[in-house]
Amino acid sequence: MSRDLPPLNALRAFEATARLNSVSQAAEQLHVTHGAVSRQLKVLEEHLGVSLFSKDGRGLKLTDAGVRLRDVSGEAFDRLRGVCAELTQGGADAPFVLGCSGSLLARWFIPRMGRLNAELPDLRLHLSAGEGDLDPRRPGLDALLVFAEPPWPADMQVFELASERIGPVLSPRFLRFESLRQAPPQALQNEPLLQTMSRLQAWPSWARQNCIDPDALHYGQGFEHLYYLLEAAVAGLGIAIAPEPLVVDDLKAGRLAAPWGFSETPAQLALWVPKRAADGRAGQLAHWLKQELARSGQA
Repeated sequence: MSRDLPPLNALRAFEATARLNSVSQAAEQLHVTHGAVSRQLKVLEEHLGVSLFSKDGRGLKLTDAGVRLRDVSGEAFDRLRGVCAELTQGGADAPFVLGCSGSLLARWFIPRMGRLNAELPDLRLHLSAGEGDLDPRRPGLDALLVFAEPPWPADMQVFELASERIGPVLSPRFLRFESLRQAPPQALQNEPLLQTMSRLQAWPSWARQNCIDPDALHYGQGFEHLYYLLEAAVAGLGIAIAPEPLVVDDLKAGRLAAPWGFSETPAQLALWVPKRAADGRAGQLAHWLKQELARSGQA
């Protein structure tokens, strides 16, 4: 039995007919005649040696084999349409669309955009912000910058940029700043700690790494996003915990302090690029990001 695929025109005719449940509508969509679609369906059935449709009154009904082929061919043609759309829109003049969290965008990326644009002028980076809802597989997104733990998805080319380091930070405006800055980490057991709903395990993870019972911690106000959490810390409302890149500029400017340093987690800051869409621009961006993290003392 031949292992070759059926003719593409026959598969297109079947996919359209199965999706629209109509030979006439399939013919209209494919800009061919009703008879041309019918002939392609017959060619496909003869090639496969199975019936794909059965009569249902004046219409058609998919057989079990037809249902199987409809599901697979529909997914395959959807993927082809998506990739073709990306290729059509993704010429040399198209921007490189990078997804990242709003907190990473506001606190680390935007202050460095001028340098990136000067050093990679041909990249034409466009940033798309989100909080946990960005997927580099979706059309229109070229890559994702994310804190995540291995193993990496098989369909992604992943550039590891830096180990994630998290630590407590507080502002000189915080009421007990002077006494806490000289205190050991265990002193935080007596403080109401600010936390973010998007990462409830950050404080317990840090506590275990510093030989503190997570159950001994006390929590104060919670915030939906990390960006708001850090703004609250800068305002002196409490002690927050954050990845180092998101507070490095505040530390240098004296808006925040990190008396207890930062501890590594199993996660990496990584650039995820779908293998289907990987090109040289992703490698250039990854190299620049790694250099910039090293320049900031974070890699």
